[in-house]
Amino acid sequence: MDTKPQTSVLFVCLGNICRSPLAHGVLHQVVAETGLGHRIAVDSAGTGDWHAGNLPDPRSMEVAARHGVDLSRQRARMIRPDDYSRFDLIFGMVRSNVEYLARSAPAGSTGSVHLFLKYATGRDVDIPDPYYGGPGGFDAVYLTIREASEALAAKLM
Repeated sequence: MDTKPQTSVLFVCLGNICRSPLAHGVLHQVVAETGLGHRIAVDSAGTGDWHAGNLPDPRSMEVAARHGVDLSRQRARMIRPDDYSRFDLIFGMVRSNVEYLARSAPAGSTGSVHLFLKYATGRDVDIPDPYYGGPGGFDAVYLTIREASEALAAKLM
C-alpha cells in the first residue's frame, strides 16, 4: 500500500489565464497517467485579479485540448494568503512571479516558493508569456510545461 502523504502544488503566473492553468491541467494529466493522481493535488492562481472568474485563454484551452487536457473547469483567481500554507509547493512561471510570491507570503507560511523550471528540471529559466504572441508560442509553452511536469512528477514519486 502507498503510504506517502499527499503533496499539493500551486502554479502561479500573472493573470492565471495562460501559463498557470496550462501547467495545472498538464500536471494533473501527468500524475493521472503515472498513477500519482491520488497523491498530488494541483491548482493555479495569478498574482493579479484582472481575469478572476474567467476561463483560461482560448489559445491555452485549444493547445491543451489537442493534447487531451481539459481546462474547461478552471477559472482564473488571484492567489490568497491561505494558499501559502494550503500548498506545499508554489511555483512561479517567471522570476517576477517568484519575487512577488516571496514578498507576499504571510509570516509563518509553510509552502515553499520556487521557479517552476528550475525546481522541476534544473534549468534556471522563465516560461515565456505567450499571451501577445501567435499560436506557436502556446505550442512551445505546452511542450516546455509537459517536459517539466513529467520531471516534477518523477521527483514527487
